[in-house]
Formats: sequence, C-alpha cells, structure tokens
Amino acid sequence: MGIINTVLRAVTWWNDQTIGTQLFTWRNGVKVGEDEQGNVFYQTRDGKRRWVIYNGECEASRVSPDWHGWLHHTYDEPPTKAPLKHKAWERPHQENLTGTALAYAPPGSIRQAAPVERRDYEAWQPE
Repeated sequence: MGIINTVLRAVTWWNDQTIGTQLFTWRNGVKVGEDEQGNVFYQTRDGKRRWVIYNGECEASRVSPDWHGWLHHTYDEPPTKAPLKHKAWERPHQENLTGTALAYAPPGSIRQAAPVERRDYEAWQPE
C-alpha cells in the first residue's frame, strides 16, 4: 500500500474511505447490503447510524433513490429486504454526469462533436 497512500487515506475522504471510517466500520459496522455499483452499506448494531463505503469515487449521486431513502431513515428496511416497487416508465438510476464527457450538450453546443450549422445567424466581421 505504501506510505503515501496511507497518509492520503488519513487526510482525504474523496479517494476512498479514511482510516478512521475503516476502523469505525470494522468495530461497529454491520453490513446491510450492496448495490449494483458495488457500494457497500452499513449500520451500527443499534441501527441508529447508517453509512456507505463507495466503490471508487465518493460521489453522493451514485447512491440510488432506494438506498438514499434507507440511509436517511425514510425507510426502516433496506432495499435488500424490502425493495421499492418501480413503475414501468421509470428509468434506471444514473449518477450526475455534470462535468464529465457524458454530460448533456444541447444541439448547437460547442461541446458537440459536430456542431449544428446555423443559417439564421451571421457572425460579425470587422471592416
């Protein structure tokens, strides 16, 4: 693992779980379940505290609505025991893509691979 990785884990939370979180989870955590992205969900033995250990980047939008509800005590039972009923028209959960190459870019955006040619606009040319 190396000294640098150990120091980074001690002082940063965005790369992975910190050493403090790992120790707390080891001492007090009861694994409740895992989602399709590999995030692992825990709670204390008395059920008062709930948390997630992310598989990869720590990005809150990676948690699905089902698990989000459980984490925030909206639901008593985790989705592994009492899955929510989904409507046929619902799309699967997707994390927030803002700031990534997969973010939405409307037609005509300079972020499009081939911007739309506009015939209703004439660029100003200095004389």
